Amino acid sequence: MSRLPQAAWWTVRRAQNRKPASYRCPICGGHLPSFSEHLLIAPEGDLARRRHAHTQCVLKARQRGELLLEDESAHGQPKPPKLWQRLLARLR
Repeated sequence: MSRLPQAAWWTVRRAQNRKPASYRCPICGGHLPSFSEHLLIAPEGDLARRRHAHTQCVLKARQRGELLLEDESAHGQPKPPKLWQRLLARLR
């Protein structure tokens, strides 16, 4: 059972494991031991609300469609290219 807060999209990255701290996975509620390999997830890029989660829990939540990334949040449509990307494409 997922305990993730509601968010339109999430950022996901590998955790650095720089300090001896234990966490609870927000997806399964299970224990994350100190220095274990895991991921850092943040709702809508807000690092102040980041959470540490098991890698397998994140992968399963992504498969279920519960943890969308930013470019997947607009009904599966990628974001339009930024101005610099459009200008660069014209030069090619």
